[in-house]
Amino acid sequence: MKNRVEAPINCLFQGCYNPQFEEEIAKCKDKCFEYNKLNPNDRQSQRKMLEEILGNMGKEVMITPPFWCNYGYNISVGDYFYSNHNMIVTDGARVSFGDNEFVAPNCCFTTAEHAIDPQQRKAGMEIAKPITIGNNVWIGAGSTILAGVTIGDNSVIGAGSVVTKSIPANVIAVGVPCKVKREITEEDKYRYPMHESLKKQI
Repeated sequence: MKNRVEAPINCLFQGCYNPQFEEEIAKCKDKCFEYNKLNPNDRQSQRKMLEEILGNMGKEVMITPPFWCNYGYNISVGDYFYSNHNMIVTDGARVSFGDNEFVAPNCCFTTAEHAIDPQQRKAGMEIAKPITIGNNVWIGAGSTILAGVTIGDNSVIGAGSVVTKSIPANVIAVGVPCKVKREITEEDKYRYPMHESLKKQI
């Protein structure tokens, strides 16, 4: 277990102007900076660096630089995870990704919310709420997943969505705010024509 500073979950705490948290964030930013300088094709060095950044990581994990997070050790990534360029995770609380994930470019996962009351916000109070992404989820380009959200297994989040509330399993959801559009059905297997070379694999 890595040494870590634990933020209180689901209640206001002194998140800003807090030297202890700022020190942890600075350490993580240094690691992210080093990661982003690596040759994008040097998978061995990337994995070694990700093992230093992330709390838990499965097999066949690819996070395409640039990648930024706040603490790193609050992030758990399952097997066969792929994110495209510019994934941002503000992990004041735990952020859990399942297996077989696709995250498109320019996606943000943020557990942090600042206080609504202006005096509390001015004083640096914030709240951290966990984010949970189920197995086999596809997050479309430019999507933002907000604090406290859970996305169920197999679901698809359409590009440009802002996910403010949890999304169930086996659905397509899209929009600002993100809402369920429809369930994923057997017919979706035939949505696109399949190349002959793939027909024996599926």
